[in-house]
Amino acid sequence: MNAVSLADERWGRLELGVYRSVVEAALDEMAEGRIIARIWAHDHTVWKPEPTEITNRLGWLHTVEEMADKVDAMVDLVESVHAAGYTDALLLGMGGSSLAPELFSRVFWGPEEAANSPRPRLHLAVLDSTVPGAVLAQAERLNPARTLFLVSTKSGTTVETLSLFKFFYRWLAEQLGTERAGEHFVAITDPGSSLANLAERCRFRATFLNNPHIGGRYSALSYFGLVPAALVGVDLPRLLDHALVAVRACGPEVAVRDNPAAWLGAVLGELAQSGRDKVTFCMPSRLASLGDWIEQLIAESTGKEGKGILPVVGEPLGPPEIYGPDRLFVFLGDDDCRMSALDGHPVIQLPVDDPYELGAQFFLWEMATAVAGHRLGINPFDQPDVEAAKALARRAIAAYQESGVLPVDEPAPLTAETLSCFLAQARPGDPVTGAGRSYIAIHAYLQPTPETDAALLAFRLRLRDRYRLATTVGYGPRFLHSTGQLHKGDAGHGLFIQITADDPRDIRIPDDGGTLTFGVLKRAQALGDRQALVAAGRQVIHFHLGEQGVDELNRVAEQLV
Repeated sequence: MNAVSLADERWGRLELGVYRSVVEAALDEMAEGRIIARIWAHDHTVWKPEPTEITNRLGWLHTVEEMADKVDAMVDLVESVHAAGYTDALLLGMGGSSLAPELFSRVFWGPEEAANSPRPRLHLAVLDSTVPGAVLAQAERLNPARTLFLVSTKSGTTVETLSLFKFFYRWLAEQLGTERAGEHFVAITDPGSSLANLAERCRFRATFLNNPHIGGRYSALSYFGLVPAALVGVDLPRLLDHALVAVRACGPEVAVRDNPAAWLGAVLGELAQSGRDKVTFCMPSRLASLGDWIEQLIAESTGKEGKGILPVVGEPLGPPEIYGPDRLFVFLGDDDCRMSALDGHPVIQLPVDDPYELGAQFFLWEMATAVAGHRLGINPFDQPDVEAAKALARRAIAAYQESGVLPVDEPAPLTAETLSCFLAQARPGDPVTGAGRSYIAIHAYLQPTPETDAALLAFRLRLRDRYRLATTVGYGPRFLHSTGQLHKGDAGHGLFIQITADDPRDIRIPDDGGTLTFGVLKRAQALGDRQALVAAGRQVIHFHLGEQGVDELNRVAEQLV
């Protein structure tokens, strides 16, 4: 292949083959249209004629400089809770509020980091599930007197986040007393949100009000990402310095062909329009959560108006023959040996040698996604199809509160024959370009555990190898805030396998004498999403495991012929 640098060697390299000329033509068009300079000038016409949900969503362009002046307040919080004897933090949030914190926790927490970090820090976990077992697992492991809770939601109305807050506020009040419960909470939200008001009433320890012109998936370098980062001991000035390097490299005065985000965005957009719309990420395990963050950024930003780029994360690299002509591969970190096995497929390689380079990666991918949105002709800052599933879930909950039962939706029998018939609908797409090729999305409304992770991975790989299609896996309701927009807004080539199970234990969501439980909320969300997918013309099958383990899926998959 013909390799070219991504602006310069420090940003990465591209092996584009026959697509190089297409990408270079796109860069020339962008240069002529002054696209990068217009993005920095907040010119909404880069994407759409109207400014709605564009001009008020560009605050991420300036957040690195803004947050540099706010580091002291975040450091003060960490020092105060550490001095008060806190050892753990639990973040309650979804999507853009949870994915960057999870990444910081997994990358910066470990023996080596502890030995090299003189800063006080807490062990941070993220709870972004309404599965009762997941909620109880956190309550049963945490010491209430030593735990800080971060309630993180831009809107202040996210139902999962507020339900989790109600549970843990009651949990703390029962064990420590109502007078002390509030001091164990920190809010991260937009000014004037209902959460900001709730934090004042309940006397939270602190409230961080974010720039309201930053959308959730573009918020990693704002309070939503940096407050949790500070809690796990991240050196915030060092992280922001790396981010500033990317800001300058992608700035308005930089020529398009010298701009790494212009290159990356042009590759994503142009190859998607050429049929290679499955961007497959390969990275070391230490960076796996970066893939989850990029997945939300790309999926929710580009999956609309019948278009979209499907991020494929967590799928181990297989032999070249299982991949169709719909793939673009992205390698984060050095892995030349595995890259060489993909001769014939376009490849992007991005070096990430220092964990603090995540600061640069955040901004690089944000700007590249904005550029890709321009090339696709869509608004990368809205999420027009997300509300449908939420509205249907609310309707199901209202029916439950009126009658005591959820609407009936019979699952399909979990057999190899049923699964084979469903997947027989897969479309191979164009044999040369890959355009129109199907993908398989597994939606698991199950408790996330290492055992379940392993079983779902084995299931997806059996399907990938058998059907030679891209596969994705998402835990519900987490994925609704990550890839849900793409599933309903793209060209409709997905085959969706929804998996539910019984909850051995359930817990009530505290709320003025109501009867809603986390188990009911989870089932309503699964039902609402299923109905929204069907309404959007998607192909969906629902399997209910009952009390069986997720390994039952693999027993069935092994029987596929």
